[in-house]
Amino acid sequence: MKFDSAYLFDRPPRTLAVAYLCLGALFVPLGDFAVAFAVGTTGMTGTTGLIDAWTPVRLVGGWLFVGVSSLLLYGVAAHHRRRAVSARRKLETSNQQIQVLSRVFRHNVRNDLNIIQGYTDLLVDRVDGERSQECLETIRQTTDNVVAISEKLRVIEDASPDPPTGRIDLVETVREAAAEVDGDGVCVSVEAPSVAWICADRSVEYPIREVFENAVTHNDEVTCEVVARIEATETTTCLEVSDNGPGIPDDERAVLRAEEETPLSHASSIGLWLVKWMCETQGGTVGFETTDDGTTVRLRFESAGTDASPPDHDTERRRVATDTDRSISRRAR
Repeated sequence: MKFDSAYLFDRPPRTLAVAYLCLGALFVPLGDFAVAFAVGTTGMTGTTGLIDAWTPVRLVGGWLFVGVSSLLLYGVAAHHRRRAVSARRKLETSNQQIQVLSRVFRHNVRNDLNIIQGYTDLLVDRVDGERSQECLETIRQTTDNVVAISEKLRVIEDASPDPPTGRIDLVETVREAAAEVDGDGVCVSVEAPSVAWICADRSVEYPIREVFENAVTHNDEVTCEVVARIEATETTTCLEVSDNGPGIPDDERAVLRAEEETPLSHASSIGLWLVKWMCETQGGTVGFETTDDGTTVRLRFESAGTDASPPDHDTERRRVATDTDRSISRRAR
């Protein structure tokens, strides 16, 4: 039978103090009697030695100690309970505010953006001039980016905080994500065993897809090279995605390590947060490494099952034509 600590610590302070007082009051005479019995049987003989070793002064002193300590316990428990109630109210208020803001952003703001997108499409055929067309294209890209952010907020909001109970083949998920970033000027390599089962649910697809999209859409090289490797052991399974892009800025990686945004230090968008939060809800971890050659993102998950093939890396390489005129739409990170 597993002990539930919440059952004990969620009790009112008065209940805890009274329970401690009753148990302590009962334990004092039992403890004193045991000590007196041990002293009486070793130092004296017979019932007389036992009675002489068990004095009322020791009994009263023990009860006094229990009474004072129960009052102290009541004070400490009451203080921490007030702080816990206050923190819980603040957390509930913050959660409610976040839900309202997310709902307004995802519905109201997105509806307004759809209107802007519609009028932009109408103006494209009616506005002449290269400069005017560039302005309309900027409006279109900006609204597309904000709509993409709203989709990522929906994914984060709908994610379950409970630990995953199923398992997912990471190799299949990675190959599907790699197929979605195929395009002109993209070279994708996937090195993985035939299968690699991890403890996760279907929502793990979102951070993996986000990693591949970032590797492609934020790459300014003529040929975008992305290499994905999967290594599985009995306990952990690691996905490593490397690219030859400019890398993640130091200030954005610092924000993720600190898990806090400030006016002077913040991530440019929500994509990296999605990768971090969604992986952690699956019981995984995320690591970033940036060098002069590009960026490497490592996602580690708990392995599930022992039926995965040994890591002999049945390599699948999928290469796409490398046209110099690469046209990959810039989406929000």
